[in-house]
Amino acid sequence: MTAAFFDILFLLLNVLFYIIIAQVILSWLFVFGVINPSSGFVRGLVDALDRITGPLYRPIRKVMPDFGGIDLSPMVLIILIMILQRVLAGVAMELGPTVFS
Repeated sequence: MTAAFFDILFLLLNVLFYIIIAQVILSWLFVFGVINPSSGFVRGLVDALDRITGPLYRPIRKVMPDFGGIDLSPMVLIILIMILQRVLAGVAMELGPTVFS
């Protein structure tokens, strides 16, 4: 039971990590004109990723200073995800080797 809980948490954190990476890459491609902004599929994908990541970025953006056109909130969120994964791994190890067997 406990192993399944930690596996699900790690899976969700990994999915969130890749969603953030995809959102950052798509936003760069969008801004630099590599992707056609009038495409309905691309616009829908960018909007969907923004809706997923926006609520996570908002508290970070309130605390972070303004760096002009550079948004560091995705990097901060990725670092927080990595820290959370390490903490969860430590808790799982404290609970015993049966958690990941």
